[in-house]
Amino acid sequence: MHKPLDGIRVLEMGQLIAGPFAAKILGEFGAEVIKIEPPGQGDPLRNWRLLHQGTSVWWQVQSRNKQSVTLDLRQPEIQAVVRRLAAECDVVVENFKPGTLESWGLGWDELRAVNPRLVMLRVSGYGQTGPYRDRPGFGVVAEAMGGLRHLSGEPGRTPVRVGVSIGDSLSALHGVIGVLLALRARDRDGAGQMIDVALYESVFNMMESLLPEYAVFGEVRQPAGSSLPGIAPSNAYACRDGYVLIAGNGDSIFRRLMQAIGREDLGKDPALAHNAGRVAQVDVIDGAIGDWAAARTQDEVLEILNAARIPAGRIYDIADIAADPHYRARDMILDQPLPDGTPCQVPGIVPKLSATPGGIRSRAPALGEHTDAVLERLGVDAGTRARWRERGFI
Repeated sequence: MHKPLDGIRVLEMGQLIAGPFAAKILGEFGAEVIKIEPPGQGDPLRNWRLLHQGTSVWWQVQSRNKQSVTLDLRQPEIQAVVRRLAAECDVVVENFKPGTLESWGLGWDELRAVNPRLVMLRVSGYGQTGPYRDRPGFGVVAEAMGGLRHLSGEPGRTPVRVGVSIGDSLSALHGVIGVLLALRARDRDGAGQMIDVALYESVFNMMESLLPEYAVFGEVRQPAGSSLPGIAPSNAYACRDGYVLIAGNGDSIFRRLMQAIGREDLGKDPALAHNAGRVAQVDVIDGAIGDWAAARTQDEVLEILNAARIPAGRIYDIADIAADPHYRARDMILDQPLPDGTPCQVPGIVPKLSATPGGIRSRAPALGEHTDAVLERLGVDAGTRARWRERGFI
């Protein structure tokens, strides 16, 4: 079955999360992804978190469908090879600190000179321009600067971070959107372009109404714990055996929710018919829902609310996710053994296309697994490759 990006060749020059995650998505939908890694050590992600036989199991997710080529980008001979490789690629993905590739003769101006049709995705902490461009930027700092960290946690307590690298992942998604838009524009006019994605901007783009509320009302939104400020009711409520999230903030949903918990008086109250009135009395509403939930188990609460068509659910950990039949039915948990045959599961493909879905064509590569094949295709002979290998260039 054809994939949407069949025939697109991607050169990945980056490491860890943002750039490689973007390239991963492109690879899942058919692009050939050639990943450049430092000789000897490779992408640091190979050694992050839990390791199996010396390699992170995270690597099996982040680098599936990719080829690994080890090249020392600091060497002039290797830089010449990379320019030749970029000349035959459609997309370059990189997430180095701004100016790094330029110092190696591999910046945007150099690469588009050898390939005017090239699309180049550049992901960095603060972008390629502006007064902060030269600062080192990681996702956690971008999440703070973008406004997310200020809103996380309970009022009056230390702001908490999201438990995953959400700033990097949001930047990767914005980068993929940029690549697809640039490829569409290239189809029309034949020219490539550079895409500048900043981590903090990708987070800021998710901040909904924060800026116009501040601009118009001087309102600085504050952390609100498990509730959703200005929207009611939407919160986490304690049951006898854990928490359930209940979102009853639509007008008709609120009326059904109040009927389901035996509080028709609140459901029929004209003052609570719309969101503004409910926000004004959110403590009363949350108290009623909380009292009702506290007397029941999670299963009892969810059975009643599902029957009443009220959006509600448990807070899943990964064990809950792995056991949930809906995840399996949607192919969101895939069996993918590790290279030595050890059983392993990895997340499925998102989004789901009806006619040209994404897929996993190959496991994550061993370090440098495809170096010789790629260099040979570029015309680098065996003797040169042997000399480079002895010198640690590849």
